[in-house]
Amino acid sequence: MQAAVLPPLAGWLWVSQGWRIFMQQPLSMLTWAMLISFLLMISTLAAPVGPLIFICLMPAVTFVTLNLCRHITNGQKIMPSMWIQPLKVKGLFRKLLMIGGIYVVMCLFVGFLAFLPFIDELHEAMQTMADAQDIQPLIDAVQLPMMIFAGLYVVLAALFWYAPVLVGWHGTTTVQALFFSAVACWRNKWAFLVYGVIWIGLFFGVDLLSSLLVSLGLSLEMAATLQVPINITLGSVMYCSFYPSYVSVLSQHPNSEVIVQ
Repeated sequence: MQAAVLPPLAGWLWVSQGWRIFMQQPLSMLTWAMLISFLLMISTLAAPVGPLIFICLMPAVTFVTLNLCRHITNGQKIMPSMWIQPLKVKGLFRKLLMIGGIYVVMCLFVGFLAFLPFIDELHEAMQTMADAQDIQPLIDAVQLPMMIFAGLYVVLAALFWYAPVLVGWHGTTTVQALFFSAVACWRNKWAFLVYGVIWIGLFFGVDLLSSLLVSLGLSLEMAATLQVPINITLGSVMYCSFYPSYVSVLSQHPNSEVIVQ
């Protein structure tokens, strides 16, 4: 499979095209995003097992999202019955769960690699926090391992970015999907850098705006309440932007409207 090589500007075009897809059926995609947020909230309450289950399900969620976006670009009205329809293909859900299982194991392994060298410092910080009732030493201690984890996670994410759709739409094996996904992301690393910076900037901007409103006298609870629908909307657009990323890099349909020229 041959992946296209796109200029850095493609990262911005994926975001803008995701917005156009979202605006075609905003209510449908908002509903889907709220369902994902609800599942995330439930999984968080069931920690530590819940988040692992949620991560395991993410390839299936991603594949459903791409199918919904494809329906939208084809002019079809999204109905709730379409949510699980893509997963009814024989053996597909099992393959997506397998990818999710590998994702969980590799996330844990990456976390182990990032935090293991700092285990003594973390233990001392936790002891200090317990003795002095001060969380700041722990916050300081986790900063460097979290930065290392974030760097390793970027590499990990490249393996799984296109894997669900490669298994679901292109019929590749799991190993092939992970390999092709990594190659496609590497060949478009500058576009993905722009793409990532834009989304980090947007979500950070919302947090900054919320903090500004609090500093101007708005209650913290009200600011958080106002921030929730904005974050869900941004999340919906981000989910929609996955599809133009796939189409422009890996799609075999060059007449698609969302391909980056």
